[in-house]
Amino acid sequence: MFRARTWFGCVAALVAALTIGGAAQIGGKPAKGNPTPGTPQPEPPNPADRITLTGCVQVVPGRAASVADANTPSDARFMLANAERQKNIPSGTGGSDLAVKTSGRTYRLEAIESQLSAFVGTKVEISGEVKPRPAGSPGDAGGNVPTVQVEFVQKIAAACS
Repeated sequence: MFRARTWFGCVAALVAALTIGGAAQIGGKPAKGNPTPGTPQPEPPNPADRITLTGCVQVVPGRAASVADANTPSDARFMLANAERQKNIPSGTGGSDLAVKTSGRTYRLEAIESQLSAFVGTKVEISGEVKPRPAGSPGDAGGNVPTVQVEFVQKIAAACS
C-alpha cells in the first residue's frame, strides 16, 4: 500500500511539473533582437533589387570550385555565363535603379559552395538580389561584372548549349 501511494505521488508530481512547464511555454513574448549576439546579421533582401536570369553555371577561371571555407558566401567561386534576363518576374521585383541598370552576359554568383557546386556545367534559372560593387573596387578582367546574391537556383537543362 505504501508503494502504491509513493508511486501515485511521484506520478502526480510529474504531471503537475509537466503541466506547469507546458503552461509557461504557451504565450509569452516573442524574442527580439539578434539571435546570435556578437555576429552581425545581414540586411533583409530588397525585392526591388531581385532579378531572374538563365545561363550556364561555371567555376570562375583560375579558381578551384572547392575552397577552405565552403560555408561562407562568396562571389569568387562561380559565375553565370551566357546569361539572359528573364521578364517573367513577380510584381514588385527588379524595379530598383540598380536592378534596371544591371545588364550583361556574365554575372558573378554570390553563394555558398554547396548551393551551386552541383550545377556547374548545367543551364539554370537563378533569382537573386543584384549587389552593388563597393566604391573603388577593381573590376574583373573583362570589365565590371555584376554580382547576384543567389536566393533560388533551378536546373533547366542537363548541359549548357
